[in-house]
Amino acid sequence: MKSFEHVYRLHRLLKASRYPVPFERVQEELECSRATTNRVLAYLRDILNAPLETSREPRGYRYTDEAYELPGFWFSAEELQSLLTLQQLLATFQPGLLDDALAPLRDRLNEILTSQGLSVDNAQRLRLLRAAARPPGKHFATVAAAVLQRKRLQIEYLSRASVQSSTREVSPQRLTHYRDNWYLDAWCHRSNGLRTFALDCVQSAETLEAAAQDVDADQLNDELGGSYGIFSGAPSATAVLRFTPQRARWVAVEQWHPHQQGIWLQNGSYELSVPYHRDDELILDILRYGPDVEVMAPVTLRIAVARRLEQASALYRNIPTD
Repeated sequence: MKSFEHVYRLHRLLKASRYPVPFERVQEELECSRATTNRVLAYLRDILNAPLETSREPRGYRYTDEAYELPGFWFSAEELQSLLTLQQLLATFQPGLLDDALAPLRDRLNEILTSQGLSVDNAQRLRLLRAAARPPGKHFATVAAAVLQRKRLQIEYLSRASVQSSTREVSPQRLTHYRDNWYLDAWCHRSNGLRTFALDCVQSAETLEAAAQDVDADQLNDELGGSYGIFSGAPSATAVLRFTPQRARWVAVEQWHPHQQGIWLQNGSYELSVPYHRDDELILDILRYGPDVEVMAPVTLRIAVARRLEQASALYRNIPTD
């Protein structure tokens, strides 16, 4: 079936009838052939697990459980195929992350798709490559539950920069998936401010009874999404990057930041302006363009990039020429 119109009609008929509904009355309501009517009845009973019973006296169909309702989420065949595709993407994107939780839904979708003559294998034709992705850590489920349940967390966090652990009580605000890795945006009660924590650095996580302190969405976006990168903070400077004509057409369609600005220059170069606060991640992205980009401003960023290039160049000064 391409739609659930017949199922809706049958369900309404059975719910509204005080007595078993004869087959002829069902067929009349559905306005379809005898064979199609049988398929709709079978679909409702076998696929949607409706408590549908055939009564002998009086003869007809009825629900054995008057409280039964159709499943809360209804989709067209195309939408079901899309959902299955998303599940396949998630399985490929982060293997094993939510396999147990999604297994019942995946099996149910498979049943519905198969009943409509749709292939459940085509989703495997999607290929998603991951680069430099780190495992989300064994506490992903605990953290995700706290985000949705609005509960505080006590976490043991290992700082990648200082290689030191600290215990923190945080109010989780949202989970962010950024460049193949997971991060938690949270209000840190020890620091009394918003912080971003890499989930793979969370050594332990315990859900607390206390309710999470909510932070306004605008404040979240201003403080954690206002400048370049995942560990951004409110912007304190604007990077002006000039790309060569050879690279310009590609960079012009890239989004480095929602508030970026770009202009084309007469010689075909492209100048991109990006707000930022911490320059660590920005410098790494600038370096990957090599000689195809020049930092025009600010001077501090220009010097920092130049020093990194000089340090990299020093590693290759003694390469044999033959």
